[in-house]
Amino acid sequence: MAGQTAKNRISYLGPEASFTHLAALRVFPEGQQVPFATIPECIEAVAEGSVDYAVVPLENALEGSVSLTVDYLFHEAQLYVTAEVLSPIGQHFLVHPDNADADSFEAIYSHPQALAQSHKFLYYTYKNTPLEQYSSTSAAAKMVSELPERPIAAIGNEFSAQKYGLTILHRDIHDFHFNHTRFFVLSKTDHKLEVPGHEGQIKTTLMISPPKDDRSGVLHQVLSVFAWRQLNLSKIESRPLKTGLGNYFFIIDVLEDESATMMRGAFEELAAIGCEVKTLGSYYTYRNQA
Repeated sequence: MAGQTAKNRISYLGPEASFTHLAALRVFPEGQQVPFATIPECIEAVAEGSVDYAVVPLENALEGSVSLTVDYLFHEAQLYVTAEVLSPIGQHFLVHPDNADADSFEAIYSHPQALAQSHKFLYYTYKNTPLEQYSSTSAAAKMVSELPERPIAAIGNEFSAQKYGLTILHRDIHDFHFNHTRFFVLSKTDHKLEVPGHEGQIKTTLMISPPKDDRSGVLHQVLSVFAWRQLNLSKIESRPLKTGLGNYFFIIDVLEDESATMMRGAFEELAAIGCEVKTLGSYYTYRNQA
């Protein structure tokens, strides 16, 4: 087990004041925060050893998994989850103060998930305004702050508005009230981060490739491995293996430590039926309050 220290370097999807930055500060309030422009860059930074940890978005309650994170962890990186952070997500409509009285806007910029999470508001309020995808909510906010001569807007959090001196023209524009995002804290070593305030329930994330013989009932076999051992699953999802249509791997969250006796038995049975298992490790959950 390990805890965070002021010496840790942490990569996160930036720039400053992104939702990922807030999640990183929850676990590493004294660490050296290093922003990157893309999720793969964040992950590669820790894989190459230039930072100690990476904090990346994994899943949103409204829009589902961040496929880029999931696929990169499966296909490209050999890293472990040392903690997860659950953060409430409040999306606001941000403009430069010079454009706070504008009647219309040239374009609205944000991360694709933020645009999707605010679909109803944007459709009914700015139906004819182009929506432009950006690498992160905070990058969009920063860009709007640097172009006061253009009547453009961003969707982002209150931290971004404060950081970049923007006006919140419309608050809480996300479609549903319960909007949370899961963030993974990644490391090259398999350990559990100990930070004050974890929720107590441990979780293990597995990525399971089914047998290559394309037998029927394989998903039932996989689930049975956990069911008869009374191992509770909090999530199961499929993603393309990228080897052809109809070929998938499964992402499964199990509410148990990977070192538990029943989990070791589950690994052995999965191997016996021909599955390949990639474990991302066991970890605790931490919550951001705002």
